[in-house]
Amino acid sequence: MSENILRMEDVTMQFGGVVAVNNLSLEVNQGEIVALIGPNGAGKTTAFNCITGVYEPTNGRVSFQGEAMVENYPQGKMAKSYAGENQGKYTQKLAPTPDAITRRGIARTFQNIRLFSALSVFDNVLIAKHMRAKQNFLSATFRLNKAEEKRMREESMALLEEQGLAHLKDEVAGSLPYGLQRRLEIARALATSPKLLLLDEPAAGMNPQETQELTDFIKQIRKEYDLTVFMIEHHMDLVMQISDRIYVLDFGRLIAQGTPAEVQSNQRVIDAYLGVADDAEN
Repeated sequence: MSENILRMEDVTMQFGGVVAVNNLSLEVNQGEIVALIGPNGAGKTTAFNCITGVYEPTNGRVSFQGEAMVENYPQGKMAKSYAGENQGKYTQKLAPTPDAITRRGIARTFQNIRLFSALSVFDNVLIAKHMRAKQNFLSATFRLNKAEEKRMREESMALLEEQGLAHLKDEVAGSLPYGLQRRLEIARALATSPKLLLLDEPAAGMNPQETQELTDFIKQIRKEYDLTVFMIEHHMDLVMQISDRIYVLDFGRLIAQGTPAEVQSNQRVIDAYLGVADDAEN
């Protein structure tokens, strides 16, 4: 677990006068399950959006497998966090699109399920498989590469079988029960062959039984697909049971990090969640 797969350095995301993420630095190591927690509005999903190209950060760098993937160090004041002889004057920018980042090996799910709800379960997975297709627009249009299309359909079916969804392959995705929609969304993400899987509140809306099943499912796919998992979650039972390490955000700033036991006993974390004033201020 020592090899770094994801690193965020000095990432800031500002919307006008609102700083949603403030100088965030963190690391996720190969094979870990890492949780990002914090109160509502703490900046967790904004951080995910900066990783996946949905937002271009105001400042900072995101590296994946040792290479800068997203980077924005504008010239002037916001460049103060850039280390080295070019501090304060260096200008650098990398802003790949979400699909390019997915091809690099990062897949995600969303806080609000974003399936192709009018399409079948099978087609939702098949569409994701096309992310890795080698055919170009012309060959796809005229179905010149039938062998590749056949392979992708077989792989999609195999993935559904692995995830216990094969019997639902012809069902309309939007008609599935909530828990199965969540599982399908994760299966669709797996279809892109990721190395890093980002899960944004995967247990949202689930009852205790569904949450436990999801916990077991995440453990299972980490092992079977050799994945690293970085997740946002409010269900503390799930977080404490499954996480190797935890980062805690509050008002866009990192206030704590460590093992589940360390974070659970951290007074700053307790204060942020419960709104209790620190004893030192009384």
